[in-house]
Amino acid sequence: MSSLALAIEAAGWAGALMVLVAYGLASAGRLEPRTPLFQWLNFGGAAGFVVNSGWHGAIPSMVLNIIWCAIALFTLYQMRRA
Repeated sequence: MSSLALAIEAAGWAGALMVLVAYGLASAGRLEPRTPLFQWLNFGGAAGFVVNSGWHGAIPSMVLNIIWCAIALFTLYQMRRA
């Protein structure tokens, strides 16, 4: 496996871990969804999925995660303005 392919796979796994941590902490009541940490975890996770799914040609997943990134960034923007 090339170093690029390894980096793409690592991005996907890191993204999965970030989304799972955000969801797990929110579900356990340890992290509120409208916090910067929750939004950054979701943004980072979705960005990792964008890289990985784009590389593998999974266009629906890539588009979903681009939208997921946009929602997280928009929410961070709104939170900063408030």
